[in-house]
Order: sequence, then C-alpha cells, then structure tokens
Amino acid sequence: MKALVTGGAGFIGSNLALTLQEKGWEVVILDDFSSGDYRNLLGFYGDVVAESVLDVDLNRFADCDAIFHQAAITDTTVRDQKLMMQVNMEGFRRFIDFAVRHRIPFIYASSAGTYGNISGPQREDMAGTPANIYGFSKWINDCVARQYMKISSSLIVGLRYFNVFGPREQYKGKMASMVWQLAIQMKSGQRPRIFKWGEQKRDQVYVKDVVYANLLALRAKQSCIVNVGSGKATTFNRIVEVLNQVLGTNYEPEYIDNPYIGHYQDYTQADLTLAQKMLGYKPQWTFEDAVADYMKSVGFIK
Repeated sequence: MKALVTGGAGFIGSNLALTLQEKGWEVVILDDFSSGDYRNLLGFYGDVVAESVLDVDLNRFADCDAIFHQAAITDTTVRDQKLMMQVNMEGFRRFIDFAVRHRIPFIYASSAGTYGNISGPQREDMAGTPANIYGFSKWINDCVARQYMKISSSLIVGLRYFNVFGPREQYKGKMASMVWQLAIQMKSGQRPRIFKWGEQKRDQVYVKDVVYANLLALRAKQSCIVNVGSGKATTFNRIVEVLNQVLGTNYEPEYIDNPYIGHYQDYTQADLTLAQKMLGYKPQWTFEDAVADYMKSVGFIK
C-alpha cells in the first residue's frame, strides 16, 4: 500500500507519515518546507517531494492508494487573505479533484476554526461562522468537499482537528500548542504566561489520537466530515496544573492581556457523537496521560 502525505514534514503530517511507515506502508511526502522541518522526519526512509501544493505535477501520485492532505498555512494570525486562500483552498481543490478523478481515498485536515466563537460543545452542523481567514479557508474546503461527496462515491473524509499537541510540534514556533509553550517556560524556570484569567477552555487532543483518527478514516463506510478532539474542554489554568504535576514544579501563572481579541476562540469542545458513529473514533488518551507521555518523549521527565 502506498500513501501520499501532503504537509508531511509538519507537525501532524510527520507523525502520520512515520506511523504509516511503521505499519508497512510505502509513504511519499509532499512538503515545500515553508513551515515543515526536516528534523520531524528523522527516521523516515520514504520519498520526499519538495514542491508546493499549488503547482506540483499531481500525475506522479496516481499510483497512491490513499491521500492524506495535511498541507496548509496554519498560522491563524496571518492577515494575507489571498495567500491563505490560495494555499489552503486552491491547493486543497487541486488534490480533492485529483483524488476523486482517480478514485483514491482522500482524508483531509479540516479545523475547529470553522466554528468560530460559538458556544460548545461544537457539533458538526454548527460550523460556518469562522473568526479568522484560516477558519474561513477550512470552512470553504468543507463546503467544496460536500459538493464532491454529492457527485462521487469516492471516499472523502474531513477531520476537524481541535487543539492538537504532542511530539514534533516544537518547530512550529509561536503556533505550537499552549502545552508546549508553557512547558518550555516552566522547564526554563519561568512562570507560565497565559491570557487573563486562564479560564479560556480548549479541547486539547493528543497528536497520537489525531493519527488514530486518520487511520480509522480510511475504513469509513461512507464519506463524512467529523470532529477530532478529546471531547473535553481544558482551561489554561488546568494545563498549568497538570504540567506542574508532571514536571514536578510549583509555578503560579503570570496573567497577560490577550492581543487577539476578536479573532480568538475562547471555548472549544468537540462533540464526538458523529465521529464515533462514522469512524468508531474514541480518544485513547486522557489529557493527563498524554501530557506525561509527551514530556517523557521530549526528555523533560524520565
């Protein structure tokens, strides 16, 4: 079996590519390395195509048995709307059209950003009011995917990722998860800095559960768009508490103003009813166990 993973040098893409490799797949990665990092792929022995989703020759992937489309600009602070839409939307359009024409199962990364600032838990039919251009680009992807689902029996599965954290995200810089950013601060002896007053709630999902959902999606009996999260909302204050427990520290948060008011989701929580029905997806990791596993994997604890 042969898989194409777009954005395969990025955080989620690299975890997915390496897991597929471990399971015996032949894996091809497409990444222009605008945000991906080669260090995420240490231990990978497949092929890497260093080109853009906008102009790579798709015919070279016609022999693939599955396409996992993870490539996107994920920096939600980007204000260049044309750039965001070109990469996230037009790149997506090329690949879903190609996959459908060649009847290749197409699993793609959508986002909880499609929900915007609505009350939760967020259910799939509640999407459509994104708070930024990133969320909008993912929403239009979902709209286009639904149109293809109506005209083709080829498998298409959209996975709306919530706040993903875990190994290989350290090269994302400011876009790395709160878990990673706070862990770095605390490990270096600093008080963790979080937005006032730390009661923002986010669905924190471990990257290993996200990879698990992608693998389940390949076995879906019909096309669908579903949430991929933990199903629970964790406050920033709770993240600090758990990191203190895991790292053996005792830091009090330093509260700072939120500079992203108006473009920031204060509350996300995935309703997983449809994901369980369509994919059989249930998170395998609690937040506490995931943080401990994560900190051990990066050498912060033994």
